[in-house]
Amino acid sequence: MEQPEQAISTARPSSEDTNTATIVHLSGILFGIIVPLVLYLVKKDSASPWLRGQILEALNFQLTLLIAYLISGILSLLLVGLLFFGLLILVNLVFCILAAVQASSGADYRYPLALRLLK
Repeated sequence: MEQPEQAISTARPSSEDTNTATIVHLSGILFGIIVPLVLYLVKKDSASPWLRGQILEALNFQLTLLIAYLISGILSLLLVGLLFFGLLILVNLVFCILAAVQASSGADYRYPLALRLLK
C-alpha cells in the first residue's frame, strides 16, 4: 500500500528566524564556534525546524574550521601551516557572508566542505 506524499512546506521562515539565522552565520567571522554553540544549546528544543537546521549548519561549519585550524597549527611547525591559516580565514569570511545572505532571504544554506558532525 502506498503512503500519501507528505506536503512540503513552502512557508517562509519568520523574520525573527531569518534574523537569528543571519546573526548566527555572521557571528562565525568574529566569534567562531561560540555563538552557534550557545544558540544551539539554548534553542535546540524551541526553535523552528528551519532555524534549528541553520544553527546546526553554522555549528558544523565552525567545528570543521576548528579542526582545520588545529591541523594548520600543527603544520605550522613545518611552516606549511602558515599558508593555511590565511586560506582558512578567507574561506570562513566568504562562506559566512554567503550563508548570511541566503539566510536573510529565508533560503536554506549548506556550507560546502563542512563535516556534518552534529545532526
